[in-house]
Amino acid sequence: MNNSLELNIPKRGMPVTIITGFLGSGKTTLINQILQNKQDLKVAVLVNEFGDLNIDTQLLTDMNDNMIELSNGCICCTINEGLVDAVYQVLESDKKIDYLIIETTGVADPLPIILTFLSTDLKDLTHLDSVLTLVDCENFTPDHFDSEAAFKQIAYGDIIILNKIDLASQDKVDYLDSYIKTIRSGARILRSEHSNIPSYLILDVNISRLQPYSLEDNNDHSKLQKNPKDHLINDGFMSVSFQSTRPFSALKFQHNFIEELPDNVFRAKGILWFQESESKHIFQLSGKRYEMEIDEWSTTPTNQLVLIGRNLDPLIIQQNLTNCLTM
Repeated sequence: MNNSLELNIPKRGMPVTIITGFLGSGKTTLINQILQNKQDLKVAVLVNEFGDLNIDTQLLTDMNDNMIELSNGCICCTINEGLVDAVYQVLESDKKIDYLIIETTGVADPLPIILTFLSTDLKDLTHLDSVLTLVDCENFTPDHFDSEAAFKQIAYGDIIILNKIDLASQDKVDYLDSYIKTIRSGARILRSEHSNIPSYLILDVNISRLQPYSLEDNNDHSKLQKNPKDHLINDGFMSVSFQSTRPFSALKFQHNFIEELPDNVFRAKGILWFQESESKHIFQLSGKRYEMEIDEWSTTPTNQLVLIGRNLDPLIIQQNLTNCLTM
């Protein structure tokens, strides 16, 4: 199957795709797929991270100079001048960017970002192509961690990707398909493994304006503007970051951290350095499943790790990680 971009994008304002989805659903993996198959299309990516460390920007393998990073503060929570300014940087770039992709955090309500492109000056300069929501079929349930954000990510999705279907039973995938249709009737539902979707199915599809957002949603947004972090407080999520210039012991990391990880950690990602290896290890944890990919260091080796969950004890987590370091 050819995933390459073969898009004839008309000049109606720069097309924008908003990629959202709950913690660990595969957003960064999808963006990597897009960047690796972009051919001559010049794509800019705005990444909003939940946490103090900019892990996602390091996990994007082909960002180069087309990457603009937003961090420390949830652009999903309000029509944020930081977001508007960043989009203007893309529009004014001498690189002549063709397409803009925005990745929200896994705990983001996407509506404020949507409204940024529909109700500010950007509406005349950009074109909201679609809101794309990824769903982790292995871990997602209708009461997904009691998260209002997870529900809204589906409710505003124009395209819903049922991802990781290889890790879930056929019955569960079919159930999630039916469940999503009760929340977002008319959405285009696709299925994938490892976020592998042909780009022509998700970019330059021009379907967002076919499903307008309601006035009631706009009224809800006005409340969000007054309390921009409300959805994070209501959902109860927090992040814990860890950095060190000393390497981990691989054995200690496995026994003292992975095997002792509390159930209220839902997501973790990081760049890891082990004494036993000269390679960089890209660590991804979603639910109880984790994986590591090996890469080469392009910078001085360090350990950088972000964990996201509910009611986490930062001191205990950071101490456990410190105990995994070599002397």
